[in-house]
Amino acid sequence: MPATATSYRPHVGVHLILAADGKVLLLRRANTGFADGCWSVPGGCLDAGETLPQAAAREAREEIGIIIDPADLAFTHLCHHADPDGQARVGVFFAARRWDGEPVNAERGKCSEIGWHDLGDLPADMVSYIRSGLQAHTSKDTFSLDGW
Repeated sequence: MPATATSYRPHVGVHLILAADGKVLLLRRANTGFADGCWSVPGGCLDAGETLPQAAAREAREEIGIIIDPADLAFTHLCHHADPDGQARVGVFFAARRWDGEPVNAERGKCSEIGWHDLGDLPADMVSYIRSGLQAHTSKDTFSLDGW
């Protein structure tokens, strides 16, 4: 049955896992109105007409100034989560196999800092579903629920 205008469609977010030597790149959110002050991975909303890998590569360029070929992204995890505002969302996580450039804070208005963090010792002040996604990525689980 085709989707109709009244079909339920949750918000889709794309999230990028950049990992090297047991560490993952995290951003501290700022001035966005959602989870400001908390650590997250680079990512954002899927735009109309984009594929999920294209969106993840775009977010990498916009947020941390690196270039990733969408073909160098591997699906790693899907998290169905309920945000504190009651909105149901789907977060799709991709791991980058390689990238060009050195990550920088390219969106200073939305991010107060970036840094590499040990995957086995993530900061306490993380966005909940991002923590779930990273933990699932580490344990090779491809699906999780958060906030339900």
